[in-house]
Amino acid sequence: MEVHDADNSKQSTADMTAFVQNLLQQMQTRFQTMSESIIGKNILQSINDLRAEMVQEVTTPSPSAPKEESKSAEDN
Repeated sequence: MEVHDADNSKQSTADMTAFVQNLLQQMQTRFQTMSESIIGKNILQSINDLRAEMVQEVTTPSPSAPKEESKSAEDN
């Protein structure tokens, strides 16, 4: 009967090991998917922020930029 109990114990340990390894693999896959999603969203947000800054720079003249009127007055 001790041999039978030892076999059951070994099988139970092997089953538990396989279960834990499978669970860890699933967790790693989900974590990787979530990480990629977060990184993708952050990249898109950064791109949109840069676009907004570029549009603002194009439509709003810089205070340090020379005015066209000043240039033409100096040329005369």
